Amino acid sequence: MIAIFLAGAISLLTSLFLTRFLIRFFKNLGKGQPILTRDENNAVVAEHSHKQGTPTMGGIAIILAAIVGYVVTHVRRGVVFSDQAIIMLVAVVVMAGLGLLDDLAKVRKGRNRGVFWKVKGYITLAISIGLALLLALTTNVSRTLSFTRWDNPGWELNVVVWVVWAGFMIFATTNAVNVTDGLDGLAGGSAILGFVAFTIIAYWAFRNPGIYGYQAGVRDGVINPLDLAVVGAAFAGACTGFLWWNAAPARIFMGDVGALGIGAALSMLAITTNTHLLLILICGLNVMEIGSVTIQMGYFRASGRKKRLFKMSPIHHHFELSGWPETTVIIRFWIISGLCVALALAMFISDFVRIQR
Repeated sequence: MIAIFLAGAISLLTSLFLTRFLIRFFKNLGKGQPILTRDENNAVVAEHSHKQGTPTMGGIAIILAAIVGYVVTHVRRGVVFSDQAIIMLVAVVVMAGLGLLDDLAKVRKGRNRGVFWKVKGYITLAISIGLALLLALTTNVSRTLSFTRWDNPGWELNVVVWVVWAGFMIFATTNAVNVTDGLDGLAGGSAILGFVAFTIIAYWAFRNPGIYGYQAGVRDGVINPLDLAVVGAAFAGACTGFLWWNAAPARIFMGDVGALGIGAALSMLAITTNTHLLLILICGLNVMEIGSVTIQMGYFRASGRKKRLFKMSPIHHHFELSGWPETTVIIRFWIISGLCVALALAMFISDFVRIQR
């Protein structure tokens, strides 16, 4: 438990000071986030022109702070590095690196869409499948379809199907977090709740190895759950430190580097803790956001490009255009995220209680 709190505290403080440094650094460069004036259906967006030029790429601080917190925590005796956690951090760095390239292109070209935007989805999907394959081939990660544990429902998947499934999870979550990152602190605040949930789940697995533990030579159970809990705590702390500066009115945005990195971390935690399907609830707000975009585009095309279901997507902009102040949308969406996470944890714990009876 000490290691978990230590990871969170170190990451929070590192993120807090590193983000402040990035704000000053990017302001001195004189370039910031360009603001999109029209959405994917050419509809005029909500009025955010005052945010033009705000420093971006603050996600660099989140990723670095989480890694620092994770590594420094392992100085303590009893906390060991696990192969799954290391691969998870590799996945985060790779996805964040892709986001960083796109952020740099946006800033240099002065456009909200980077040079990769037309092929970015394909690149992200390919990387996601590659990361899932790396996890499958180099670790003993469970290959069962899971909800709250490896044997619930416990459907065994062959390597190919599992890699495609896990790759889709990574791809979908990274894009969902990226879509959510449209208002000050919205993505960061909801991500904190998600990482706290995975920290609790992983620590619960650590304390109850008879139910969630790994049996040598058999692909089931959570491997080194304490290390996974440390990863979750490190990212929760890093996002909290960043939120200090990202809360409305934001002094810096996380950018794609932060959104893609956070999405990769959340999805990989779900995969390694055997809570694949529970991720849908833990990231319920992100699912709602990306779902609104999918529904909007589908409805728009089905109507012959004449009608829209929402005033604008993602759905947080719909409520802005309906008259909600930005801070009202953010806080209410945080509440929705909290309710989703609470329900997910309630399901996880109720399953544990049922087994104990």
